[in-house]
Amino acid sequence: MQKPPQTSGWTLAEWQKAQQDGQGFRRLQVLLTCLEKDKDVAWISRIAAERLEKEWQLLDARKQAGEPLPLFGVPFAIKDNIDAEGWITTAACPEFAYQAEKDAGVIAELRKAGALLIGKTNLDQFATGLVGTRSPYGAVPNSFNPDYVSGGSSSGSASVVARGLVPFALGTDTAGSGRVPAGFNNLVGLKPTRGWLSTSGVVPACRTLDCVSVFALTVEDALQVARLAAGESPDPTDPWSRTHPQTTPVALPERPRLAIPSKLEFYGDTQMQVAFAQARSQLEEVADLVEIDFSAFADLAALLYQGPWVAERTHALGSLLGEHPEAIDPTVRQIVSQGGQFSALDYFAAEYRRQALSRRIHRQLAEVDALVVPTSPRIRTLAEMEKEPLVYNSQFGTYTNFTNLADLCALALPAGFREDGLPVGLTLIATAWQDTALAEFGQRWQAHLALSLGATGREFSSTQEVVRPPAPDAVRLAVVGAHLTGMPLNFQLTSRNARLVEATETAPEYQLYALANTTPPKPGLVKVGDAGASIKVELWDIPLAHFGAFVAEIPEPLGIGNLSLKDGRVVKGFICEPLALESATDITHLGGWRAYIAELNKQKEASA
Repeated sequence: MQKPPQTSGWTLAEWQKAQQDGQGFRRLQVLLTCLEKDKDVAWISRIAAERLEKEWQLLDARKQAGEPLPLFGVPFAIKDNIDAEGWITTAACPEFAYQAEKDAGVIAELRKAGALLIGKTNLDQFATGLVGTRSPYGAVPNSFNPDYVSGGSSSGSASVVARGLVPFALGTDTAGSGRVPAGFNNLVGLKPTRGWLSTSGVVPACRTLDCVSVFALTVEDALQVARLAAGESPDPTDPWSRTHPQTTPVALPERPRLAIPSKLEFYGDTQMQVAFAQARSQLEEVADLVEIDFSAFADLAALLYQGPWVAERTHALGSLLGEHPEAIDPTVRQIVSQGGQFSALDYFAAEYRRQALSRRIHRQLAEVDALVVPTSPRIRTLAEMEKEPLVYNSQFGTYTNFTNLADLCALALPAGFREDGLPVGLTLIATAWQDTALAEFGQRWQAHLALSLGATGREFSSTQEVVRPPAPDAVRLAVVGAHLTGMPLNFQLTSRNARLVEATETAPEYQLYALANTTPPKPGLVKVGDAGASIKVELWDIPLAHFGAFVAEIPEPLGIGNLSLKDGRVVKGFICEPLALESATDITHLGGWRAYIAELNKQKEASA
């Protein structure tokens, strides 16, 4: 085994910073040399040295021309059911292999951002499985203990990230393939809302359910990659690509209410059960857990493989199943060959059932901020999987199979370790388009536990500040008075799915006034320059589509403009027309609206 390169275990931010130092190409050459000298079943193909040099030259030319490249020179890997121009796509079936003529939609976006593809990874053949063992290229072992499975179908992508070879990799997720491998390898696995990331150029498993997923060492990295891979607008070449409604929450509350199944099944894996119980106790330190009936979720999960959606997998294989069945992994063949037994009547009966169960699920989730479940209820050895490949695979999907059928998003998170040293994971699940909200809480959770990153041995710094930049689908708004938490007009924010980001202060250049004849009492904030002071404010992220309606409710003499904060940031905030200040009271010396309200209350009590 080769000595790992210096870059082993680097996060996305570390790669982004390092690749600006003029040694980026040399750094990638060292990485490639290390990869080539190791026999590593996680890879199906890797970039050739000549191609690496050519692509680097083109990339460097773009940088020199001033093109913005947020992922300049950052290496990444993709599951080998995703097309990349000039690369062979195998879907882990040599007889199916073809050379891609163009990039898949997500690959085009990542290349546009400056990322550099260095390899394609192993998978359960045709993305059929949650185990990582159904491949003629070999079974990908668990990154902590090679006797155990890595999880699938995105096994190789999870492995190369867990071992720190690349900072992120793409997988796909139809039934849990972007989450189970994350849970088994101590990773973050982001399964986005269906239609956010394009599936154009992805070999289909179940085309109506497929998602491109992201593996990373940190939640921050996974979210950044997903946003860049999604592009700025829906992919017109993908019929399932859709527009973000920009109405959903962009963060969970400071202490969210999370649903959890009242009865949890671990299929006899006591170590997983004990480890998840410990994770649950830690979760209760930062969230309120509400036990729910899980039957609708379980019933919907059963539909995926016991219903006609299997026929989508049969359809995806085309003539290969009929003409060359021997080319298909025996277990995969056993699964997909069942698709022909379903009729149109079967499909519509199942679709009606799916809709009814989805409605029940959405009603349950409307009562909480998200659902939390074990990522997988147990793990198995490679030897065990040979004995019961279908039953044990089904167990892995207990808490994943329903997600795409119900149009939900999910985020798999590291949650600690078992007594035997294997990882345990939990998954947050919410209704569509709450990806950013889950990631915001996921960052807090990862900082709370401060576990090591993947299988790299590198520690997540417990002092690392959780980065909360404005979400692209929201407006960051500073409120100073009646819209503060607990104040009379705060409901105008919360009713529009706005979420509190932080309490902070303005730059020291503002004056604060109590306006006359306003109900409820309101302040006026005015920028005056050097004669001003810092005023306490709260920052809220309000979904973009709700911002206009919020602004429409603001009465004169108030309005919305740009507000400078003490740390140099500029956000939207309340401003006041100068004429209104003639009858107003200067309360700048109090430093904020809460102090003024407290003074008023004292005066009322004294005069009572």
